[in-house]
Amino acid sequence: MVKLANMLSRLNPAKILVVGDMLLDTYTIGKARRISPEAPVAIVNVQHEEHRPGGAGNVILNLLSLGAEVVALGRVGKDWAGQTLCEALAQEGIDTRMIVPQEAYRTPVKNRIIAANQQIVRIDHEQIMALNEQLEQQIIDYLPFLLQGVKVIALSDYGKGFLTPTLIQAIIQQAIKENIPVITDPKGQDFARYKGSTIIKPNLGEAYAAANLPSHASLDLVAARVLQQSESQLLMVTRSEAGISLFEEGGARYDFPVHAKEVKDVTGAGDTVLAMLAYAVANQLSYQEAAQLCNVAAGIAIEHVGCARVTLSDLAHRLFERDMNHKVFDQEHLFVLQEILKRQPFNLLMLSGVNQMSHSLFQAIKQLAKSTPTLLVYIKDAELDENFIEMLVSLREVSFVLLNVDHIKRLYQGVAPLEAYAFNAGKGQLSSFAWAADVMSSPVLEVVH
Repeated sequence: MVKLANMLSRLNPAKILVVGDMLLDTYTIGKARRISPEAPVAIVNVQHEEHRPGGAGNVILNLLSLGAEVVALGRVGKDWAGQTLCEALAQEGIDTRMIVPQEAYRTPVKNRIIAANQQIVRIDHEQIMALNEQLEQQIIDYLPFLLQGVKVIALSDYGKGFLTPTLIQAIIQQAIKENIPVITDPKGQDFARYKGSTIIKPNLGEAYAAANLPSHASLDLVAARVLQQSESQLLMVTRSEAGISLFEEGGARYDFPVHAKEVKDVTGAGDTVLAMLAYAVANQLSYQEAAQLCNVAAGIAIEHVGCARVTLSDLAHRLFERDMNHKVFDQEHLFVLQEILKRQPFNLLMLSGVNQMSHSLFQAIKQLAKSTPTLLVYIKDAELDENFIEMLVSLREVSFVLLNVDHIKRLYQGVAPLEAYAFNAGKGQLSSFAWAADVMSSPVLEVVH
């Protein structure tokens, strides 16, 4: 957990351009209690419908959830679906002026019929149409302005015709000129159209199709062909519940098995990976580090029905769940602890000058644990007794232990306890203290009796 937690702490808001096919995901949700007399199919009694941005729109939503600043570039039709999609993105704070409407084009709609948390059937309304040449040229002319301040470009190709070969190469060449990485989620079998991408990210089936190799062929051979065809620096292959594989130009391979509690639906997992990858690269994480975070994010996404929005808080919780015995947090792990405590009420116990477990301290801990199931023990001393820390960790009443004096001030910025107490070793009793920024910055805590 240590290394991955450090990665999370390095993620900060970054500007990312998402370019691709905008789809509207519709979820028709109901209950299936009987079989139709007309055919051997379930009758779904519809309870409600939901409309969400899909395709490149889902990549945008995931990036927003991670904390990125997103610039959107895409196309819709002049129809209710396009209007609904743009309104949904606008409500999220996205500037939709560069999601251009095209005459005679129909906004793709994927309607998933869901009953008892299971997708029964998907109904697609779509029209594959190349981007109008006039719109294409307008976008190309505007690229230098769109790319101002952008750290990464994410191309999300769903094969609906917006990402024409001309537009793709115009974006990639402009990105190369401005030294901006391009991460491409491809479609179809001709990956040469994405020539010059920094990273190309197909799923397993797409990779084999692009390499024109049978399913029993070595994935290493597939990777070599795809890298040669696309002239990309890296290839990331998403393999659903099997995880993620990363291939470098020189032939190096790295495999990351997915850690999911239960695979419910792989819908949108590729979008989640693209968003996580773009955000990690924008924050200058290494490609291997980025792949590890993508794997954790994908594991969370496939546990949900439909497209899921994964947050940094979700990632922090998953990292902690993978190491439930890890109770001790320091500066490197503080982000994870903050995210965990945001979701659950807790009491704080501050210890100073205490280096052994006394009867009075044990009783104080038991007393605090009664009012809330989560107790954070903060050890203020710079010099720590490892045996004492091990004793604290062994107590079921103690949820977390935070070390060193400077960290409590940083913890305050994200969370606040229900109650905060200091333990007086000399008197063997608890005293509550005011939890406020000015108090935390003071060298002496104001005790409230």
